[in-house]
Amino acid sequence: MRLILLGPPGAGKGTQAQRLVEKYGIVQLSTGDMLRASAAAGTPVGSKAKAIMDRGDLVPDDVMIEIIAERLEEPGSSKGFILDGFPRTVAQAEALDTLLDQRDLALDAIIEIKVDEQVLIDRIAGRSKETGGTRGDDQSTAKRLEVYRKQTAPVADHYRRKGVLVSVDGMGTMDEVAALIDRHVQSLVEA
Repeated sequence: MRLILLGPPGAGKGTQAQRLVEKYGIVQLSTGDMLRASAAAGTPVGSKAKAIMDRGDLVPDDVMIEIIAERLEEPGSSKGFILDGFPRTVAQAEALDTLLDQRDLALDAIIEIKVDEQVLIDRIAGRSKETGGTRGDDQSTAKRLEVYRKQTAPVADHYRRKGVLVSVDGMGTMDEVAALIDRHVQSLVEA
């Protein structure tokens, strides 16, 4: 089972991904975690990524794809994975499509968690308050949502055209959203 969870910041992607990992025994491929692990391991692509991150620059798409390719070769990924934090742009989605095609793999589903923006703003503000405002990624909520709308939301259209996008209503409780996601994932398991 190979999945991507899409949705704006605060939609609950990380929470739902972790639940799916535990329930189905697949791995979560978080780009941030993969970057740090690859850099720490000192692999050629990891060393390249580390040099870029040390300069404070964003890791380019081609390096991210190399890191994902490296991770897909590791044991544990063969049973399936959930991509977390990637793809963030249509260009990244296309590069991922090419990578998977080269390995005779396909994504089983892209699950888009749809949430009202005002609810997201409230969720992120509440999360920031709970953590004492220390989470840097909870700052500039409006900016993060704007970047999502411009760069990442078009990824949903890319996958919708391919016929693998499933949208779920993310306005319910964690358990309600999980049940909606499970319905779609279970149909993949049974297929």
